[in-house]
Formats: sequence, structure tokens, C-alpha cells
Amino acid sequence: MTSIEFEGPNLVMTVQGLDRLLAFKSEVRVPLAHIVNVERADEEARRWWHGWRAPGTQLPGLVTAGTFYGSEGRVFWDVHDPNRAIVLHLRDDRYAKLIIEVEDPESSIAAVQAALHGGAIERRERGSRCQNP
Repeated sequence: MTSIEFEGPNLVMTVQGLDRLLAFKSEVRVPLAHIVNVERADEEARRWWHGWRAPGTQLPGLVTAGTFYGSEGRVFWDVHDPNRAIVLHLRDDRYAKLIIEVEDPESSIAAVQAALHGGAIERRERGSRCQNP
């Protein structure tokens, strides 16, 4: 499982517990400006094929954790329970997507959307153009 926090203009995803070893990573930082969309990942997280591991762990039905390469590019996974998975679609980042398990998917999605919306308001107030209001 992962936790998400916001530090300035960044979303910080912290991998918790044993998943740090399984994912070969303890933290992923993404500028909020790189997040295109956030949504539930139930169906995507239920698929058995997630791409080529590099590095990562996949035990179908138990855990998918780490970096995987597929048709969409590089994707970071940390999911045990697909019912609690969300996907963050990214642009201009080393990852195409982050698919992570969180404690409360709905409140996590709302928090990310609020942070994205808040950033759009701040950019407008500074007079710069915003592509995703």
C-alpha cells in the first residue's frame, strides 16, 4: 500500500512496509503539473499481465509492485487489492502512469483533483496559461 501527500508543487507517493522491498522503491515524486487525470483502477488492476518487470515483483492475485514496461510505456505499480487501486495518468514524466493501492480511493482521488484544481487557480492568478483548468 502507498500513502500520498502534497509537498509544494509535488505529489509524493510513499511505499509502505514490505512493499518497499517488493517494489524496489520507497518513494515516487511527481510534479502536479504532470498529472493529467486520476481515477479508479479496478479493472486495470485485475488484469494478470502488467508488462515486463524491470525491477519489480508480480505474484498474480497477491501483489504487483515495482516498475513495469508495456504498450503504454513505464508504469509504477503497488497493488495488493484491486478494489483500492487508483491510477494517475501522467505526461512529460519518466512514468506514463502510477497504479497504486491507497487506504481510501475516493478521498485520495478527491484530494488529487483538489490539488490539481488549486494549482490551476494559482496559475491563472499569476497570469500564466493553464491547459487543464
